[in-house]
Amino acid sequence: MIKGITFIRPVGSPADFNELVSFFAALGFEPGRGWDEPPQQPGAASRGRPFLAPLGNLEFVDGALPTLNTDLLVEVTAIDAVHHVAREWLAKRSGADTGKVGITSIEETHWKSRLFTVQPIAGFFVAFWEHQEALRGKAVALEGDLSAHEMSFAIVVARWNAVITDRLLQGALDALLRSGARREHIEIARVPGSWEIPGAARKLAESRRFDAIITLGCLIRGETAHYEAIYNEVARGIGQSQQDTGVPHAFGVLTCETLEQALDRAGLKSGNKGFEAAAAAIEMASLHRKIDAKPAEQRA
Repeated sequence: MIKGITFIRPVGSPADFNELVSFFAALGFEPGRGWDEPPQQPGAASRGRPFLAPLGNLEFVDGALPTLNTDLLVEVTAIDAVHHVAREWLAKRSGADTGKVGITSIEETHWKSRLFTVQPIAGFFVAFWEHQEALRGKAVALEGDLSAHEMSFAIVVARWNAVITDRLLQGALDALLRSGARREHIEIARVPGSWEIPGAARKLAESRRFDAIITLGCLIRGETAHYEAIYNEVARGIGQSQQDTGVPHAFGVLTCETLEQALDRAGLKSGNKGFEAAAAAIEMASLHRKIDAKPAEQRA
């Protein structure tokens, strides 16, 4: 029966409100549905801008809080990238009083985590933390992170079945922006249909301007007599482009029996395939970077 938890934090002024909205948007939080309440009397107007997170916890503590100066903790992955984004945001605030706003360095805690605290406006503290594994953050397996910071992506999306592919595109953009990608580092290429996706994906990959390519389309069996032939060639072409160029390609082309099934897989009931494809692209781009950065003697 419990659906979610909302913590409401009043702020002291419209300027502080705008600063906090800017800060959490820069970190990639998913914006919720905001509200603006008209004034019932002079000066009584109010507004709210919620930000959503994949997971939420309500925790009770007996004794001192582990972060000492805040009860707002945000768990993250790739805390170094989050720290960099927060520091960049603060650096852009011209005229900021460094005595009232600022950011700490990342430190290890006694509860097996790494943590930093940032004060985007005076008196408002947020702590970001990342849990440490037994090997102090060094994973046993080499795997990618879900951080798109300083990465560039191309999205190839088919116009055919736009009622579906537009939803896939929104899901992909949501995943990229929430994971730290910048809007100016995302290029969208629209093609007539799924058949044209492999050619556009290969051309974009060969430009070497992108860390990963995300392909989005929708094929519905009832609409096309040669459904299977098209799907097989699209899948083969995308896979071949990935192998030949060495650039990760995420496969977000739906193959469905009915329009209802496609809608379900585009965010209605069964998650959003565009979001999933973008998340896979981020992880594979991160993995490729780690493999390239690993010394040759360690790869042998």
